[in-house]
Amino acid sequence: MADKIQMKTPLVEMDGDEMTRVLWKMIKDILILPYVDLKTEYYDLGMKHRDDTDDQVTVDSALATKKYGVAVKCATITANAARVKEYNLKKMWPSPNGTIRAILDGTVFRKPIMVKGIHPLIPTWEKPITIARHAYGDIYKNTEIRVPGAGKAELLFTDDQGNETRKTVMDFTGAGILQGVYNTDESIRNFAHSCFNYALEQKEDLWFATKDTVSKIYDHRFKDIFQEIYDTEYKEKFEAVGIEYFYTLIDDVVARVVRSKGGMIWACKNYDGDVMSDMMATAFGSLAMMTSVLVSPDGCYEYEAAHGTVQRHYYRYLKGEKTSTNPVATIFAWTGALCKRGQLDDIPALMGFADRLEKATIQTIEDGVMTGDLLGVSDLPDKKKVNSEEFMQAIAKRM
Repeated sequence: MADKIQMKTPLVEMDGDEMTRVLWKMIKDILILPYVDLKTEYYDLGMKHRDDTDDQVTVDSALATKKYGVAVKCATITANAARVKEYNLKKMWPSPNGTIRAILDGTVFRKPIMVKGIHPLIPTWEKPITIARHAYGDIYKNTEIRVPGAGKAELLFTDDQGNETRKTVMDFTGAGILQGVYNTDESIRNFAHSCFNYALEQKEDLWFATKDTVSKIYDHRFKDIFQEIYDTEYKEKFEAVGIEYFYTLIDDVVARVVRSKGGMIWACKNYDGDVMSDMMATAFGSLAMMTSVLVSPDGCYEYEAAHGTVQRHYYRYLKGEKTSTNPVATIFAWTGALCKRGQLDDIPALMGFADRLEKATIQTIEDGVMTGDLLGVSDLPDKKKVNSEEFMQAIAKRM
């Protein structure tokens, strides 16, 4: 124990579901516990335990993150009708990520991990593109109605003096659907500050886009707040380090990104960021090759993989099969959290360990030892497919 790296403050550890839960334990057992005297405050966010606690465990894990400042999260199930039946749930519980992000009110930064031998599908991309996703409000905290038939749908706001503002949404002549979404100026400002500060830290250009020509109040508010904050607080700082803030429409940014060399931070509203980060991960090689960190305005960090629970592989695992599931994004979630904990607690050895583990992981792939998802996209001359445990053992050898 004396030879292990000692921690001062616990990480908040959020366990998850299915194949990623299996990988979670392997990563700890093979790559972390032999080297680090790991201290965590553990929360089981597996689907069954969330159901048993009426999802209170998810809230508790987010509050613990606010207390300790750094969390690492395993991928979790967001229940749909099929999952309710499969797990015999009490109800269709909301997305754990949505709950955590609403409590922390942060921005999610997702960045692809680039390795030798795996080239982006877009030939011009020479550098990673980071997606900065606003992680508050919008459809992830929406209110929905299934309209049964003809009738009038209205948007109603009542202020604290009882004054009402009404707008007609739709005069329905038959059945349909209705959705209400919201955001707050405070959260949009926090999003803007997070993006501008991250761009300065990374010394990379920041691009931002909405559809303000169509959404002349909702999306336009995002545009206006970003521009106001940039002009008053960040313009001179950006110019001093030689980076640019660039705003345009979302469809224009998509076209520009495809023709770019990469190397920028692309700030997206919540839904845009959800979709574009998956597209970006796949275009750079694999969904399992993207880092993800939620940064809150009060300085809390929650690290996670940018992919789901790998359900198909889990069913094979339950049959006793060895799966070649890629654990890289989950490994980097752990390294990101350990490095940040080391920074905050002034433990250089912990930061150094996280750096060595990341380098050993990349070196393993560049040596031609990789999981099945990478085998088909790597152009290395000598490459070998291994299962998940063999891949982690290969990383351990390089440690």
